[in-house]
Parts: sequence; C-alpha cells; structure tokens
Amino acid sequence: MALNIADLLEHAVDAVPERVAVVCGGRQVTFAQLEKRANRLAHHLAAHGVGPGSHIGVYSRNSIEALETMFAAYKLRAIAVNVNYRYVHGELRYLFTNADLVALVHERRYSDRVAAVLPETPKLKHVVVVDDGSGTPYETGVEYESALEGESDERDFGERSADDLYILYTGGTTGYPKGVLWRHEDIWRALGGGINFVTGEYVPDEWTLSEQGKSGSLVRLPAAPLIHGAAQWAAFGALFTGSPVVFVPQFDAHDVWRAVQEHKVQVLTIVGDAMARPLVDAYRSGDYDASSLVAVSSHAALFSHSVKQEFLEMLPNVVITDAIGSSESGFTGIGMVGKDSDHSAGPRVNFGKDAILLDDEGEVVEPKPGAVGLIGRRGHVPLGYYGDPEKTRTIFTEVDGVRYVVPGDYARYEEDGTVTLLGRGSQCVNTGGEKVYPEEVEGALKSHPDVFDALVIGIPDDRLGQRVAAVVQPRPGVRPDLAALEAHVRTEVAGYKVPRTVWLAEEIGRSPSGKPDYPWAQRYAAEHEPA
Repeated sequence: MALNIADLLEHAVDAVPERVAVVCGGRQVTFAQLEKRANRLAHHLAAHGVGPGSHIGVYSRNSIEALETMFAAYKLRAIAVNVNYRYVHGELRYLFTNADLVALVHERRYSDRVAAVLPETPKLKHVVVVDDGSGTPYETGVEYESALEGESDERDFGERSADDLYILYTGGTTGYPKGVLWRHEDIWRALGGGINFVTGEYVPDEWTLSEQGKSGSLVRLPAAPLIHGAAQWAAFGALFTGSPVVFVPQFDAHDVWRAVQEHKVQVLTIVGDAMARPLVDAYRSGDYDASSLVAVSSHAALFSHSVKQEFLEMLPNVVITDAIGSSESGFTGIGMVGKDSDHSAGPRVNFGKDAILLDDEGEVVEPKPGAVGLIGRRGHVPLGYYGDPEKTRTIFTEVDGVRYVVPGDYARYEEDGTVTLLGRGSQCVNTGGEKVYPEEVEGALKSHPDVFDALVIGIPDDRLGQRVAAVVQPRPGVRPDLAALEAHVRTEVAGYKVPRTVWLAEEIGRSPSGKPDYPWAQRYAAEHEPA
C-alpha cells in the first residue's frame, strides 16, 4: 500500500473532485482545482532541479498556496519544510541551512528577510514568491502564478512509498528549532487519521478515508498556523476524507468566528488556552452564529478547566475533546470534556494503546493512582531529528526490546484509569525538593476571573534552590488584587505550588501557534520589577 501523503490526497481528489477543498482569504478551490494547481507547481519545481528527497521551505501564513506547495512537494517525493514566519535573520539562516533547503516558496511580505539571508545559504537555488497583497517589492524569485503558467496540470509523477520522508520543524522551549523526521506511514498513523483515536484500531487501507468521504463530510477550521503540526495534520486528516478546510490567514478570534458563521464550520481545532480564551471573549463581545459547530478539539497545549467550562457554557451543544501529543510523539491520548468533569489539574485523557509512563531510569511505571512518569510511545514513531543523531538518542529508549519515543512530557495516573498531563520536564520547577509542573499552576491562575493568561517559571532561591514564580497577563483594564489571587490559587493547588513572586505583563509571549515561550518569561522576569 502507498500510505503516502500525496497518494492519500489524490484518492480524495478522485473521490470528490468537485467538492470545495480549501477556503482562505476570500478564495476557495475544489479538490480538482487544488490538485491541478499543485501539479503545475510540482512540474515547475521539477524543472528547477527539485526531486525525490529535495527540501522545499514553506514560509507563509495560512494560505491556499501554502497547502498547494506542500501537496506539490509530496507529489515529487520531496519534503516540505515549515518556516516560522516570526523568525528573524539569524533564525532563518540557521533553519535554511540546517534543513538543507534547495527551494523556497514565501509570501511577498517576507521578501526583505529572504533577500538578506539568501547570500548566506548557497544551497537554496530557487525561490517562488506568493503575492499576498502586501505590495512588498522583491528582486529575487519568480512570482507564484507565473511559475504555474504554462506548466502541465497532469498527474504524471512516479510511484511513491510509505517510506517517503516528512519533516516538521519544532521550536521547542530552548535553543534552535529541530526537524522531526518521520516516514509518511508513521506520521499518518500517529496524527493523520490512519488510526481511530478512540478505539486504537488501524485504518485498513489507503482508500478507506476517501471512500468514507463520498458519503458526506464535515467542514473543519484549524485555527493554528500551518507552520504548526497541529494545523497541518488537522488539515491533511480532513482532506484525506474529502472534508472542506477553512482557514483564516492569521489567528484573529473575530475572524475565526466570522469564518465559522459564513462557512457553517462544524469542527473547530484550536491549540489550548492561548486560542480558546480570546475566542471566548470575542464570541461574547460579538453577535456570531455558531450553531453549525458540533465539535471543538484542542491539541498540543494546555486547555485549562476554567476555559473549557466557559466554552461549554456559551456553546452547550458542542462536544469538546482534549488531545495530547507532540511533534516527536504524535497522538498519545484523548479525553472528552463534560460540563461537570474535573480537569482542574490539566488535560485528563485516556491513553492511546501504544502509550505508557516511564520513570527517569527508563523503567515502566505501574499504572496506579498518583504515579508520575514520562510519557513514552511505541509503534509508529519518528525516525529522530534530522541531521542530529546525538539529539535523536536523547528522546528514545528501549523497554523489553521495544523502542519508545520519550519527548520529555510528564503525566500522572488517576484513579479512573485516565492520565493527567503535567507538562515538560525541562520546565519543571524543583522547589525544596518538590516538583512543580508549570501547566498545573497556570491552569489555577487562569481560573481567576481577573487573569487572561499566565506562564509559570522557576527562579533562583537561596533556601529552596528554586521558587515558583509567574508572569501574569491581566484582563484589559484590570489590575488583580495579588493577595486575592494568591488565596484563590491556594484553593486550586497545594501551597508549595503557589507562585511566590509575580510579574504583571501587558501580553504573554507565545509562539504563533499559541505554545508558551518560557525563555521569554525568564527574560521578562530578569528585566522587570515584580509586582
């Protein structure tokens, strides 16, 4: 079976060619149009030396062209590489070099940055520029629509393989980004619908999803940027089933609700509180019709109890799911969120069949209530980090002859057999010998009505080694009573977890996908007086 991203997309094209595939920025294309444009781009890139194994950078906000570029790359057995649009010169130079880019497709708004980096990245030979309406001048590269002109729209490419490679660059919490390297089949099984996330059963063949799509579809809106794995795989998974995908070019809560209303979106995919909380506020301040929504799904970041409850109060008929996983592990667990369920300590989910907890020595943790360990996942896992065997060795372990990927996330077994995600071990605060996981405390802080967002960090302490601290973003026009905030947090978590030092900030630093930027929080704390 060709369990390959391009093949799976082509099966959907063949099944529902005239159905709308992608909507973004006032435009839409059908599945047939999406493929024909991707074919033209693929032929253009092939004529400029791009072939199997070549790396093509995609430097763009959400757009139809970004998705076409990814599709074109996979058709050629090449590899699309996500480029964070917030990166500046040094970061871009590093990524272009580290990823061995030979071609780049970028929006015009980034032309100045690209022009500055190109002389320092000699492997990057061909550039295609998408007209994004910004009017930014560019001197290097061919305009996107011109590149497509005159090229064949035929699907006349060679055979592909489930062993073809996919790379997702992840910024992580420290250092330069790393490219997580997957086989196509493994990433499909881990994130793209190749497994039933509830039952754990594998999809039997490469045509099952497209065949299912013939009988109907759900309109889906991934709110995260396509530079993030959560959005890529929400989009690919939907397209494999012939489901239309709606994007907003860049996350704006009001734009999301307008798109939900206009396109009758049925499934909204978000990245935790960073997107959920602005969406709640925008919905309450606007007059939006979200009656089409049947499900909201959060991936890849903290989705706290208080925000889930706000969603359920304003959209009581919507099913909310909370999934955990990472770029390195793929899907590891999912939970359904009910109005009265207790998720105060973080996402509580049912593990997928291939997930377990391991202790710091790599031994399996017995699944008893209160036991804490690192999440490990076997089966369809990545090959490692691109070009970095040393870092690759740090995220894999072997248990009874079975290889597990262990990205560094801690979780705790609960009495009902579920697990609660505690967060990254690299951000764990060791205060007087007690471990404090930031996400748990952040959830407690954000359950206070005066707090909009928060990041929890450890700072040096002469007596305790580290003490728990927090950078807090109040709601607009509000200055929290810090004594009342402390008292509130003490009702949510144990006393040793309560932040002893607090900074107030106008806005919390986060990645474009909404993931926490803990180095930013440390810098902010070092540069400002605490409140």
